[in-house]
Amino acid sequence: MPTTLKADRIARLGTENAFKIGVDIRRCEAAGMKVIKLNLGEPDFNSAPPINEAAKREIDRGNSHYCDPQGVVPLRETIARQVARTRGIAVDPDEVVVTPGAKPPIFYTMLTYVNPGDEVIYPSPGFPIYESCVTFCGGAPVPLHLEESRGFRFTAADIERLITPKTKVIILNSPSNPTGGVLTQQDLDAIANVILARCGDSVRVYSDEVYEHIVFDGLTHRSIASLPGMRERTILVSGHSKGYAMTGWRLGYAVMPNKDEAQIFKNLNINIISCTPPFVQMAGKEAIDNPALEPVVADMVRQFQLRRDWVVKALNGIPGVTCALPKGAFYVFPNIGGICKSLGVLDAFDSRPADARAKTSPSTLFQLFALYRHAVATMDRNSFGRIGAEGRHFLRLSTATDLDSLKEGVRRLAAAGADRAGFATWFSEWSAACR
Repeated sequence: MPTTLKADRIARLGTENAFKIGVDIRRCEAAGMKVIKLNLGEPDFNSAPPINEAAKREIDRGNSHYCDPQGVVPLRETIARQVARTRGIAVDPDEVVVTPGAKPPIFYTMLTYVNPGDEVIYPSPGFPIYESCVTFCGGAPVPLHLEESRGFRFTAADIERLITPKTKVIILNSPSNPTGGVLTQQDLDAIANVILARCGDSVRVYSDEVYEHIVFDGLTHRSIASLPGMRERTILVSGHSKGYAMTGWRLGYAVMPNKDEAQIFKNLNINIISCTPPFVQMAGKEAIDNPALEPVVADMVRQFQLRRDWVVKALNGIPGVTCALPKGAFYVFPNIGGICKSLGVLDAFDSRPADARAKTSPSTLFQLFALYRHAVATMDRNSFGRIGAEGRHFLRLSTATDLDSLKEGVRRLAAAGADRAGFATWFSEWSAACR
């Protein structure tokens, strides 16, 4: 490919490795391996029949044409009511913008508020598109590193240390992907106080609440938008993928600080996607409005918690692994530093040339070894923010799969973690192939 073909910005665009690793999985499967897939954050439940039937009715009625680029009014009204009820804030339907999934609002936020050089604070490890989008749009990424010792929560003091006059957007994600960390009401109160004291009216908080339905141990989801002075500074984003098992439907939304800023997002919709399919939107309205779906969601969350409980205990029983107990979402984020040391992964990593080390990490090497030799697919630490991640050795496992598969996957990880000779052989072969 000619070096002058691509625009410079393309080199700054990252990816979501949960999808990218599919190439490696297919290669293993083509070789006859039965891979346990713990990589993709997708509920192993299907969307509920009432949701499916609502979409079919709308298609049969001919509701498959262009619609309001901001989102159909009935769905925006439903979202406004639901957010007002659960967050205790006033929401006008004209402040709601519907998008195909919850990723577009990340890009829309950077394009709307961030000039080149403006700083964006975001959690790391965090959803990989945060870092990718900030760098792609020319912003200055400022990772807020989350610590295992604190359950991957962070404090107001952690954010305060990162705020400068160049800060333009602060990204919060609770419950968190990939760690499952959940901010408490006390956390949010203190964070809001710091933002109000240190940031002017031109700073926006991007509150990613996509996992709002999936919290454990009797917790209730909390939003920073509920706090005094924060509603008018916050872009509240959620969607249907996780809580309603509607990943492939691609339905998300942003609740904007005001109608004027909602119009900017609407115009970006017009320029990029035209509109979100109206029959999908009406199915999304059914998901929120139908009270019969509340126990369906609750049962799904109950099963996620049961899986979490088993997996965390099992992982903590593997030599060289520690795993914090997540309070939400459907992931666990074990520390594999001990395995990396005992297996020889750290030494193998250090043996590579500097330019090769920059493209990988010890957890990446173990991830690939576990897949190609033990047929279990996970995600490495660098998949969730590379900047400043050196020396942090973690994996993400999705618990959005059945318990039998989780048990087999953890068994295979334990076997991989004890297979020092197998790692040495694999690393030698892999290094030769990379030359």
